[in-house]
Amino acid sequence: MSKINGVDHDEEEEEEEEDCDDEEEEEFKTELTEKFTKLLDELEDCDGNEQRKKIEEMNGLIDEMDKEELRSVFTIENFDKIEIMIEKKKIPIENAILLMKRIGCWIAMNHIWIRGIEKSSLHKELEKMIVDTEKKKEEKNEKLLVDLLECYTMILDNTLPGNMPVICLRCLLKAASNKGGNEETQKEVEMALLALANISCLEKIKKEYFYEEIKEIILFHQESRNLTRLAYQSAWFFLIKRYNSDKSLEHGMVNELHFIREAARELEEFSKCVDWKREKEEEEDEEEEEEEDEKIAKDLFVLREWFHPLSLFFDSFKMRNEEIVGLIGSIARVLRAVRENYDGVSHACIYSLRKFGFRRNVEVDDFLKGSAVDIILKEILRPTLDDEKACNCLVLFVTLSSRLKEEKDDEKEEEERKATKMEMLEKMEEGGYEDAIVSFHKKLSSLCQNYCDDLPLNISDYFVDA
Repeated sequence: MSKINGVDHDEEEEEEEEDCDDEEEEEFKTELTEKFTKLLDELEDCDGNEQRKKIEEMNGLIDEMDKEELRSVFTIENFDKIEIMIEKKKIPIENAILLMKRIGCWIAMNHIWIRGIEKSSLHKELEKMIVDTEKKKEEKNEKLLVDLLECYTMILDNTLPGNMPVICLRCLLKAASNKGGNEETQKEVEMALLALANISCLEKIKKEYFYEEIKEIILFHQESRNLTRLAYQSAWFFLIKRYNSDKSLEHGMVNELHFIREAARELEEFSKCVDWKREKEEEEDEEEEEEEDEKIAKDLFVLREWFHPLSLFFDSFKMRNEEIVGLIGSIARVLRAVRENYDGVSHACIYSLRKFGFRRNVEVDDFLKGSAVDIILKEILRPTLDDEKACNCLVLFVTLSSRLKEEKDDEKEEEERKATKMEMLEKMEEGGYEDAIVSFHKKLSSLCQNYCDDLPLNISDYFVDA
């Protein structure tokens, strides 16, 4: 894997984070984590109503924690405590689900990996409860089954054993197919789709088990806008994870469901829906300010998450599609909107454009038409540009330059290449590209060593006319 950090998941990095020694783990004990652990220990000594109050307080603490704090409380030991309380009937299953759903939701949304969770007693207990509930022929509690499956699939990101994949797909897709438009229904559908999107390993499940259902969910949303943004994104993420093991899905995703167009539209809406440079008004009260900050934080999360399915999709996508220009344009406009204040999203934008540059079904001309060249030129000239972003920008330009030097056998294609090359040269000249590249000359060796093994050291490789 490239040394550049983008949206790709690096398992080795995750393992290194997990291999903390006791001294490092001690640093993660904060006021929030200690309060969470204390409340968890107190649950078994409370009645149902008091338990619920404490669980609501714990769920509130989860919302306030950062990723390291979440890791320090989402442990095998704490999961086993929950299982023991369930087994000894110290906690009603409804209360346990209330807590486990919030835990699972944050594990899924923050991409937290918990080593050994599949061996925990809670995992085994959930699995047993799911199988027992599903086997009931009469008076089957469908809501309980869905709740248990959501907890199970969001807490566990691993291979599902036995008949569990079929049970998960059938029940969660059914829950996600609810077309009701009220807020409560939307939240239930959102949770079901988030749980489905968190399942990584379903390679052996044929598309007959899921494609028509997820297709109907996506198409209905395109007509009625009945899903939340997170739910819609999760529906696509679920489908694109299946695409990695079944390339026959490509035609339907591109030509029936129009993934590229829809991703572009979602990104476009995000670039317009938030005042990214919002200045707080003097008379704005604290509650209004907090609500606006929470909205921006949620929008930022969903926006940033769109780059995960995009990255997965374009790793394998082979077809040429005219909607790609629109997608590149949307990414460029998002980058323009967030570049000053939101590093995480701007990193994801630049990294995605860098990856697109390597794809032969994405033309060099697409980057010009989508205004990506303009915004990347502005980025590379920023005096405060960090090394990682600089490296991604350089890789994109050296890739486009290299492709423009390749002469075409077809006469018409060669004319188009020359025209694109000339337009690129004009853009670079207007944007001060040559001076920018020369300023990086002394840093290339360091950037290559720390971020990208194959970054060229020869300065002429970065120029289209070389």
